[in-house]
Amino acid sequence: MADLEGSSTNKTQADSREEISEESKLQFSKDEETLIKRMYNLVGERWAIIAGRIPGRTAEEIKKYLTSTYPSTTQPKVE
Repeated sequence: MADLEGSSTNKTQADSREEISEESKLQFSKDEETLIKRMYNLVGERWAIIAGRIPGRTAEEIKKYLTSTYPSTTQPKVE
């Protein structure tokens, strides 16, 4: 019985580590931000194509970044 409680604690710790690592992945450099904006202006919501241009990024991360950074009614514009 004590083993089961210990394993659930370990699982919770692992879950919190995954959340922390996912949050850190959503930090983008200025170069990445610029590239994402430019690619979005060119190809629209083709997240996989945009992610393919940025090593180590997934389509889900790109979509989450863009939708959380900009309102859904406006497109990002590169200045």
